[in-house]
Amino acid sequence: MSDNDGTSRPPDTGALDSPTTGRPPTVADVLALPVLAAGQPQVVTGVTHLDRPVRWVHITELTDPASFLKGGELVLTTGMPLPEDAAGVRRYVDELADIGAAALVIELVRRYHRPPDPLVHACRARDLPLITLAKDVNFLEVTQVVHALILGSQADAMRRTQRIHEAFTALTLRGAGPKDVVRAAAEMSGHTLVLENLVHQALICEPSASTLEEALTGWEQRSRKTPSRDHTEVCGPEGWLVAPVEYQGERWGRVTMLPAPSGASVSEASTTFGPEDVTVLERTAMALTIARLIHSTPWERTAHRSALRDLAEQRHRSPEDARARCAALGLPTEGSDFVALLVDVRSENARAEPEIRLSQELRTAGIPALVGQLAPGRLGILLALRSSQPWRPTVERLSDTALGLVPGAVVSVGSEVTDLADTARSFREAARVAEAAVPGEPLPEGRSFYELSDIGLRRLLYALREDTRVQDYAERQLGRLLDHDTRHGTDLLTTLRHYLDVAGNKTTAARRGNLSRETVYQRLRTIERLLACDLESGEQRTELHVAVTALDVLRAADSS
Repeated sequence: MSDNDGTSRPPDTGALDSPTTGRPPTVADVLALPVLAAGQPQVVTGVTHLDRPVRWVHITELTDPASFLKGGELVLTTGMPLPEDAAGVRRYVDELADIGAAALVIELVRRYHRPPDPLVHACRARDLPLITLAKDVNFLEVTQVVHALILGSQADAMRRTQRIHEAFTALTLRGAGPKDVVRAAAEMSGHTLVLENLVHQALICEPSASTLEEALTGWEQRSRKTPSRDHTEVCGPEGWLVAPVEYQGERWGRVTMLPAPSGASVSEASTTFGPEDVTVLERTAMALTIARLIHSTPWERTAHRSALRDLAEQRHRSPEDARARCAALGLPTEGSDFVALLVDVRSENARAEPEIRLSQELRTAGIPALVGQLAPGRLGILLALRSSQPWRPTVERLSDTALGLVPGAVVSVGSEVTDLADTARSFREAARVAEAAVPGEPLPEGRSFYELSDIGLRRLLYALREDTRVQDYAERQLGRLLDHDTRHGTDLLTTLRHYLDVAGNKTTAARRGNLSRETVYQRLRTIERLLACDLESGEQRTELHVAVTALDVLRAADSS
């Protein structure tokens, strides 16, 4: 240990902007500092514990230095006070280990030129890092540099904590929802965050450096092994950092921060999470409480809506992610068949009652499902049924309930699929069926819902009613006839419709229109002249039939 004679060089502060900024430096960080590296440090014991944080540096030549320590100190000594006997050395080391000293650094210049065996054995027995210095080092300069580094990291940690508080305050003031809060926390911490309810369903997951599949696979079973606490704490076999979300003694769920290395033990996780992570999670829990108070939509409903939209629009990163997310919400994804339903109330101001009632009915019936609003006026339902379970009775029951709540609602269903990854196709089919439902038309016989087989020509053209090509086709085929009826007050279009509806049977067409056959013949000749067509041609009759049907659905759309 060099004497401080007032002429030594200023402390080396080059490491103050090192990667240790924002956290206490570790033993390894301190050994890498130039001021200590000059002493050619050698780690004799405790090489696996060099990640211990150094909270202070203590120079001592006392035989009982532990009485002046509080834990976390890097102890510097020349070895002069070490007891001569092995028992005394063990006592010396035991006291340092019991108080929680970070490491013992001994200079091999004056009393010793190699570490005494009793010291090595004692340090090894207590997992206390023992570092030797082969060259003379200015211990006072070491304390100045390391203390500057520690204070700098503390100041930086305070600044970072302040930024965390400011970020969450901004989230709260702008009324951020739970998903925004959890996403912001994941970005701040660099860890995966999961919000779950009281029955261990993962409602929101924001992965960081992992996938949804990695984070959520087997979620309920893993979560039940992790006990709930009354305060933020690392617990469970995987070492999750967990914080309760509650208000005035009523607990709503908990938010979990997962350790970066998958499958880390509790002891490893306790070093993975720092004070800033605890601050982030506690502020996340607080922001989620406020979000729940100011947003009336329950978390479960929001989670179902989000999952359904991602399934319907195929926004998942992979099929595995989709299965893990839905399974974490309680939907069985293996050994199930899936059917997508849409309930269109055709009003952007629709109440939430259908969503609530249909969810309750499915729970009562014991049928796993996701239920949620996909768009204003449109409710989506994904049923997960056992392979042997027919879907029609369930869909009929839901349709009756929906129509009882909202008369005039349209319930459409897609095809049954066996893989969750194919549910987007079932939703697309249900959407096509819904688009083809003509307002005011009676429901299919014996059913209160629509399916793909119900889309005939009329409903197909209704679904395509906004396509200008359909509009142009109807006008090109019938425009001259419509103009004639308008100018002369005739109704040749009705005669043509009757004629086409009965496949060209003039007698039946005359009876439908309460006309004589001669009158029908005359009108049909006028129609042929105006449209320059041959009504005896099957192809031309088909073209006209499509045009008349298109015109009818276009007029129905205008009046609806």
